[in-house]
Amino acid sequence: MNTKLSPRTQVALYGLLCLLLFPFIFPTWWMITSSIKPISQIFAFPPELFPSRVDFSSYTTAFEFQPFARQYFNSVYISVVVTVLTMLICSLAGYAFARIKFPGANIMFMVVLMGLLVPSEVTLIPLFQMFRAWGLSNTHWPLLLIQTIGASSVFATFIMRQFFITLPLELEEAARIDGLSRLKIFWTIALPLSRPALAAVAIFTFLHSWNSFLEPLVFISSRELFTLPVALVNFTDAYGGEMWNVQLAASTMSAIPVLVVFVIAQRHFIEGLAHTGLKG
Repeated sequence: MNTKLSPRTQVALYGLLCLLLFPFIFPTWWMITSSIKPISQIFAFPPELFPSRVDFSSYTTAFEFQPFARQYFNSVYISVVVTVLTMLICSLAGYAFARIKFPGANIMFMVVLMGLLVPSEVTLIPLFQMFRAWGLSNTHWPLLLIQTIGASSVFATFIMRQFFITLPLELEEAARIDGLSRLKIFWTIALPLSRPALAAVAIFTFLHSWNSFLEPLVFISSRELFTLPVALVNFTDAYGGEMWNVQLAASTMSAIPVLVVFVIAQRHFIEGLAHTGLKG
């Protein structure tokens, strides 16, 4: 059956998609264009879609007002470390729950999933007291540890388990005949095949770590150790007013790594999500 659309239908469909896309594109466009406007033009009415005068001084001011370069590096390295550790730990845990049969496996997996039902705010005060007793307050260790074994890792373990369940058992049986150990099977067969699921985990984890605000706000008190979400709210003048153009310039620079990660891994990301719900 021929399902090709007529040219008129295609034009109408693309026009409708462009209209639906506008509410998602406009805030990003407004953020980028407002970052190169003087403050007086940011809230002009009617709003200017294209700045009449371009001014990039807000970008240099962002680095002069506070140690923004150091804060940018803090967010990058924390997000990268958390993402790599989460991918490693959760792929091992997901493979164990999917392939290794041991007493109470399903019950243990349900207990792990219950971690998604616990709000992070509930455990924040006990965690703060624990890290302060260990002498790790005002360091990046709480951010690394909490985000690696927190709710995002539970969701990552679920994604990896669901993906490993879909892999044919014949692959492992053939590898066992060849004398491969369980760890070798995981490292040489299961893990390379799980790249779509790993891409989904990487994007979710990186985005969660990059946008984390509450934990850095509670555990970090030095400006040099701030991450970007906390640093963005500190762009205020001497009277406590918002430095809107500087804040939007910093926000624009903060959005770049997330866009880069998603563009690189989006194909595997969609494929990984499509595979996670095939079997229970």
